[in-house]
Amino acid sequence: MISTRGRYALRLMVDLAEHQSEDFVSLKDIAARQDISKKYLEQIIPVLNRAGFLQTLRGTSGGYKLRRAPKDYTVGEILRATEGNLAPVACLESDPNSCPRAAECVTLSVWKGLQETVNAYLDGITLEDILSQKNYLDGASYSI
Repeated sequence: MISTRGRYALRLMVDLAEHQSEDFVSLKDIAARQDISKKYLEQIIPVLNRAGFLQTLRGTSGGYKLRRAPKDYTVGEILRATEGNLAPVACLESDPNSCPRAAECVTLSVWKGLQETVNAYLDGITLEDILSQKNYLDGASYSI
């Protein structure tokens, strides 16, 4: 299960992608737009910084911006930075597999397949994809 930290990190990154044409974006503005506590975002920012995702500017006109283009960030890499390994079972968290039963485990291939599917799916979605979907939904007109 993806934690609040991972979900909020993704929302923060999408917000920065959406406002990439602006200068540095303050955490206060992101918190207000996303309805997330600024204190909570302050805990997520260092993780994203360590992952090399953000540019930071201190001071009164400071804030954050993406280091790369939105098309160059995948949901998978953002979640792995904040959540750690996205393995569905503990025995797949390390490589090579350190489980003493791995050689005779008949269900291991099921969990490996699930992990590969989840990673492929999340690595196939970029911040740009999310923005494109949002823009499509924002501009959609519905007739009843």
